[in-house]
Amino acid sequence: MRGGFPIAARGMVVGLLGGSFDPAHDGHAHITREAMKRLGLDQVWWLVTPGNPLKPRQPAPMADRIAKARAVMQHPRVTVTDLESRLGTRFTYETVVRLQALYPGVRFVWLMGADNLVQFHRWDRWRDILRAVPVAVLARPGAGVKARLSRAAQAFRGKQLDRGEGLRGRRPPVWAFINLPMHEASSSAIRARGDWRGAGT
Repeated sequence: MRGGFPIAARGMVVGLLGGSFDPAHDGHAHITREAMKRLGLDQVWWLVTPGNPLKPRQPAPMADRIAKARAVMQHPRVTVTDLESRLGTRFTYETVVRLQALYPGVRFVWLMGADNLVQFHRWDRWRDILRAVPVAVLARPGAGVKARLSRAAQAFRGKQLDRGEGLRGRRPPVWAFINLPMHEASSSAIRARGDWRGAGT
């Protein structure tokens, strides 16, 4: 890290996993490791967001979420960041465009769970996100069929690859659904059990 920003060199392929991570859990770590292996990523950056515009409740304080995420995901090629706070961006498209400008020559791949693809069409400028960066959709329990039938999947069905490995060398719009062993952990279930005492819980 330099000045709070991760270091990446030209030619690297970096996966971006965004979310409130409220709290981070082993499921996040699982899909991160699988993404690195299956997509040939040089690094993955966790983008711990200040808040989610689609969720009415506010997450736990950023410092608590960052600390928990770093405890959960310890890997030399994974960096837990508060980049959106540092960049002053609120939406994914803005964040991606700023990172592409800040890191010329670095290729980014947006990582998301299949459950997020189901409601991806509600994200601000979702079509522009798909046109700006390759997207890897990682299988999540109970979301496979809904994700494949989602509005975004249907709108960009002609841009889907059969295998995720090809994402790193392709120009967007391009996306792939990545099947992988399932991990049942979820942030909402952890909060519901009372195992995470953050703001708004």
